[in-house]
Amino acid sequence: MGTDILYRRWDAQPLPASAKAVFLLVHGLGAHTARWTFLAEYLAKEGFASFAIELRGFGRTPERPRGHVDSLQVYERDILALLETAGREFPGKKAFLLGESVGGLVAFNLVGRHPEAFAGQILMSPDFKNGLKFPLSAYATLALLILFRPTKTIAVPFTSAMCTRDASYQAEMDRNPDELREASLKCLMSILSEQGRAKRLAATLRVPSLFLISGTDRLVDEEAGRKIFRRLALEDKTLLEYPEMLHALSIDIGRERVFQDIADWTARRV
Repeated sequence: MGTDILYRRWDAQPLPASAKAVFLLVHGLGAHTARWTFLAEYLAKEGFASFAIELRGFGRTPERPRGHVDSLQVYERDILALLETAGREFPGKKAFLLGESVGGLVAFNLVGRHPEAFAGQILMSPDFKNGLKFPLSAYATLALLILFRPTKTIAVPFTSAMCTRDASYQAEMDRNPDELREASLKCLMSILSEQGRAKRLAATLRVPSLFLISGTDRLVDEEAGRKIFRRLALEDKTLLEYPEMLHALSIDIGRERVFQDIADWTARRV
């Protein structure tokens, strides 16, 4: 590959070379590439290839401590490297960037800084503002140690039941060692920084955008996503909401409707 990034790949069906376009998938905080299996397999049947990046500090990446990254812009560099890999495998095919939660924030800012790289972006429950209730001790730790121990990790207070109503997948999340519910102080501060940057990029972003927002989200502030959407000075922008669904649209009950909306939106822009 020429790089040390980790990723999963799903080819289009029935023939890999017949792919209509390519998706680059970016998971959220604490997640990993296997979370994309439902979506990627669905897209493969619709004729799309998918490449999912394993974000450093999460999943099966070797970086330690787990949950740490110096800056979310490290992820941008890795995604662009993966885009080069996808481009060699599928020359001439359009690439669409899709991110969920913090992955949506990463995708949005990357597209804002590199609009020439992607034909469109899809954001699932994007994390433009935190919705989690951290204890006061977490804020105290952040204030006291961010300068001296930036790699120290703290618990990120979410549960599998806050992500999906699918009881079988809740159990999978709870037993899977690739799932992580902690992050470093530096990682959390970088998220805050990138959230502020997203507000500034919104007015100048020029890439076709699909926003997908759940109805009950305790991990991110869904109204922040609507506000960013309204700021976009774009003709080609679409907002779809799923009132009955929880934060992790990619693994929640009813996900097939979300997947079909993604496939239909993308097919019209290939």
